[in-house]
Amino acid sequence: MPFPVSTYRLQFRNGMDFDRAIGLVPYLKRLGITHLYASPVFAATEGSTHGYDVTDANLIDPVLGGREGLERLAEVLKAEGLGLILDIVPNHMAASLENPWWRSVIEWGEASRYGHYFDIDWSQRLTLPFLGKPFEQAVADGEISLTLDREHGSLAFAYFDSIYPLTPSTYAAALDGCSHPLAARLAELGHQADPAEDAAFHRDVSALCQEGESDGLLDELKVKADDRAFLVRLHDLQPWRLMFWTEAGKGLSYRRFFEIAGLVGLRVEADDVFEDAHRTILEMVRAGQVDGLRIDHVDGLADPGRYLQQLRSAVGEDIPIYVEKILAPGEDLPEDWPVQGSTGYEFIAAQVPVLLDRTGFQAMREAYSQIAGPQQAVSEKMREAKLRMIRINFAGEVKALVGQASELSGQPEDGVRKALEELLVAFPRYRTYGAEQGMPVSDQALLDEVLALAKTRLDGDTPAVAEKIVGLVKGEGLAQEHPAAVAVFRRRFQQLTGPLMAKSLEDTLFFRHVEFLALNEVGGELEPEEGGLEHFHAEMQRRAKRQPLGLSASSTHDTKRGEDARARLFALAEDAPRFARLIDAWREKHADVIEIDGKPAPEPEVEWMIFQALIGHWPVDLDAGNLEGLSDFADRVAAFLEKSLREAKLRTDWNGINADYEHAATDYVRRLLIDNHDFVEAFVREIQPLIWAGLVNGLTQTVIKLSAPGIPDIYQGSERLDLSFVDPDNRRPPPFDTLAEFDPTAPLSFTDERALAEGWLKQAVVARGLALRNRHPDLFLDGQYLPLTVSGPRRSQAVAFAREKDGLAAITVACRLPIAMLREGEGQSSAAFWGDTQVELPATLARMSFRDVLTGREIRSADGLLLRDVMDGQTVALLVSEVK
Repeated sequence: MPFPVSTYRLQFRNGMDFDRAIGLVPYLKRLGITHLYASPVFAATEGSTHGYDVTDANLIDPVLGGREGLERLAEVLKAEGLGLILDIVPNHMAASLENPWWRSVIEWGEASRYGHYFDIDWSQRLTLPFLGKPFEQAVADGEISLTLDREHGSLAFAYFDSIYPLTPSTYAAALDGCSHPLAARLAELGHQADPAEDAAFHRDVSALCQEGESDGLLDELKVKADDRAFLVRLHDLQPWRLMFWTEAGKGLSYRRFFEIAGLVGLRVEADDVFEDAHRTILEMVRAGQVDGLRIDHVDGLADPGRYLQQLRSAVGEDIPIYVEKILAPGEDLPEDWPVQGSTGYEFIAAQVPVLLDRTGFQAMREAYSQIAGPQQAVSEKMREAKLRMIRINFAGEVKALVGQASELSGQPEDGVRKALEELLVAFPRYRTYGAEQGMPVSDQALLDEVLALAKTRLDGDTPAVAEKIVGLVKGEGLAQEHPAAVAVFRRRFQQLTGPLMAKSLEDTLFFRHVEFLALNEVGGELEPEEGGLEHFHAEMQRRAKRQPLGLSASSTHDTKRGEDARARLFALAEDAPRFARLIDAWREKHADVIEIDGKPAPEPEVEWMIFQALIGHWPVDLDAGNLEGLSDFADRVAAFLEKSLREAKLRTDWNGINADYEHAATDYVRRLLIDNHDFVEAFVREIQPLIWAGLVNGLTQTVIKLSAPGIPDIYQGSERLDLSFVDPDNRRPPPFDTLAEFDPTAPLSFTDERALAEGWLKQAVVARGLALRNRHPDLFLDGQYLPLTVSGPRRSQAVAFAREKDGLAAITVACRLPIAMLREGEGQSSAAFWGDTQVELPATLARMSFRDVLTGREIRSADGLLLRDVMDGQTVALLVSEVK
């Protein structure tokens, strides 16, 4: 199976299983997709909606159809000439009793055969932060009891529906004083238990329970559980301790995924763990059933480079590997990673200069400041968000690093804490990649820059302390005296900077700083890059050189909003002055904001965010008379708002929900949409220009994705319109029955307003663009990227570039800044609007005949392409011609 020409991301679960996916294969084939790109399919916790909470790394989830179903899907795909890419999760698994490896670790502690599989600090008891209150309080309230787990064959603590197995060596203590005949025999089994023979032990316990009458023993255990002091003593004997879930941020004995205590880090750096965690996926790769792999959160691993080398060795050279990694501005994937590229978040950010009107953005910024008050610089807001994460959400991880650095450097913890905080705040990207073999030179230079910036906020002895900490991360100085301890510190530091950046920027600041939501996107920056189209072209040339086989995303299951909502918000920036006045008027007219804790709820900046969200995500066909549609949309907006307020962590958050405040904010939305017919009617009327301009922007970003360097990745349903909110809204199943009605041979018309409004036109553009890529894959995978200059009176209204290889060329032309175009071009012919505006062509492409694959029209060029000819009645064009 060749490398992908295009991918289609399909979210399994939520109604999607392997059999249903099989039914979609003919449609994907017609659309032009070459590879189905599947979300995680391994067994996950019961009711999982995403599959990243894996409970068995070698069991294809029976809920989806099991391994037989997946193999059947692979067979059908292969028969149609399509490949299968699987999303795998090597960084973590579910810290759940449903996970047999984790259950074993709870039961046997470090002695479990899986004791080293997870990233656990065994210098302390295993922390289990899954109680709704402190352990002692749960015991006092009678919520902890002793039970006999017949299903798994063990004695256990019961906490509601969760059954935590006791370590067998404590059975005697648990059963002390019990008169039932089974008690002595169970105690003896526990005494003789060997973790290497755990299956036999559980069979013996289960058999014993079947053999004797165990109900009487259960009655005795219930009586013993009434002795609260006894339960506390027995709990203290276990290799684990139950704790209040809110204590997780203060410190856990295991590495978690970001802030999620229910996901525990895997140690795939250990060869046996790698082999066990990848056994089934490698079997399927070698059997030719899986044609590519997507690696979730590669930056979480201890040594991503070594892991990827090991994976490449296992799968061979012909299997594409993509890594989920957010690249900072100017950052590339490490050159020694044997991968095809990233999953493409950086491509979203690279398109911003095409879609953003800088003057309009400044108007948005000014309007936001007038409503929300004077604003701190984005860098200062980021500092505040990072310090919040360092001191609260990741306090436990930071505390552990402080202790390690203090011990290694001999410096007092207070000074180490100050220095470490400033280094973490100054860190500008996800991580460095120091490992046993050393630190890359580029990462050493980055650490020097971080140190210099941190020193500007340090005084006294702390700059010298910061130097020592950076030395530890680099592996210098003390690394020679204490190599093992320094290696642990470096690994922990590098595994913290990524989650800290993600949670500070994407999951805090993006929900606090809401002046222009189109920029608040995964992989993006709140301060847009300078340079306009020149910057865009430079990024595409760089992409062609660095990762021509990387995925190019515009929507994913993790983006903050669907691509068409983002496209409409870019149009909003063009019309910012008008909408700033409208939003002011709407706020004044509906000034029924209440006060919570002495402050308005919602506050002005949240109102600003709400109106942006309504504008960006409003369904194209929703009007004031559709009460059912308004109710459904109000529910979706309210869910988005609730999540946004909690992620902002200002007046409510996930660990401390301010229900009154949240209700006041969501009620504001419901009053606007459900109880205010006049507002909705006026709102729909006012946003019509933005709706149409947004649809034009949507076509522009689509045709760029189809033809720019990289492999276009289509997120399920986004081939038509994607106006979704952040997850879980963006993981709702799209209307596949409607999508599958698509006929690639149907005529394409840019003048059909219904086709544009309902997404048929976008879907047709996708299909025709993919058909071109499938006919000429080398042109787009390896072809040179040529920026093309647009000159003439409307030069700001278009972007153009060419791809060229071995006598073949394709030219992409797309309209930009559509609000101005729609206003100024109303009633004008193409010739009158565009005038002499043209795309200038290099000598190799001049005076050629081109065919627009979107419309079939033939277009001749001189030294350039006149846009009055190319764009006659359309907003995007994809031209192809043989180069003589």
